[in-house]
Amino acid sequence: PSDIFTNEAFENAITTVMAMGGSTNAVVHLVAMAGRLGVELDLERFDEISKRTPFLANIRPSGKYLMEDFFYAGGLAGLLNELTDILHLDCMTVNGKTLGENIAGKDIYNEDVIRRRGNALNAEGGMAVLRGNLAPDGAIIKHIAADPSLHTHTGPAVVFRDYNDMSARIDDPNLNVTKDSVLVLQNAGPQGGPGMPEWGMLPIPKKLLQEGVRDMVRISDARMSGTSYGTCVLHVAPESFVGGPLALVKDGDLITLDIPGRKLELQVDEAELAARKAAWVAPTPKFKRGFGAIYASH
Repeated sequence: PSDIFTNEAFENAITTVMAMGGSTNAVVHLVAMAGRLGVELDLERFDEISKRTPFLANIRPSGKYLMEDFFYAGGLAGLLNELTDILHLDCMTVNGKTLGENIAGKDIYNEDVIRRRGNALNAEGGMAVLRGNLAPDGAIIKHIAADPSLHTHTGPAVVFRDYNDMSARIDDPNLNVTKDSVLVLQNAGPQGGPGMPEWGMLPIPKKLLQEGVRDMVRISDARMSGTSYGTCVLHVAPESFVGGPLALVKDGDLITLDIPGRKLELQVDEAELAARKAAWVAPTPKFKRGFGAIYASH
């Protein structure tokens, strides 16, 4: 109903997601819902709201407690009652009451599980939107769940053409990879997958795991669960299967991730990228007819 699914209601939903630590899947779901309802919801809105929303829910994978602990600490109503100044409290909800009415008088019973504003886990919410020559239409990262030392990082690319290529080579002891490398998975987006497989949390190569490495910069046009973790840049757009810049990355190319600056850049000059684009050959479509073809075209 139009009186429930309003622009302000979507902003409330985004605020909730960011205070909980972010969910990259939530971006996809909310954008899809908004699109069906004719509500304009671009990526910049997510970033703007994330920047003004404190991260309060100390739950995994970005914190140390479980969802059950969150429930007993006051749950969603307790969390939202700590954020009344940045919520649209007059929004109608599905139980016939406004959001303000639903959370009035609710409290937090464990201030380590659900933090107060003055003791937030982080000053801003759990996700960031990145742009640059590697993601001109945007990419997202759940940076709260990433190793802080990797929030600004430049390293050489190790490229996998698709998921099968990655599975075959990721644990090869001869793979030319170090902890500073940037793992790149191509052809894992909506058309390349096809669908949008949950392949975004690329595994750490076995030989690096044995050295104690637990996080690396990983980039793909795939998705991952909100319960996943690590420095994983997701939903890079346009996707590589349709000729997005991700398709042009080669082994050894330097890639810069700058979360504070909201940048994702391929350190290759424009002339070289243009030459690679001219030489790029589009993959064979996954489907020539039927539902798969309809899905790909829309």
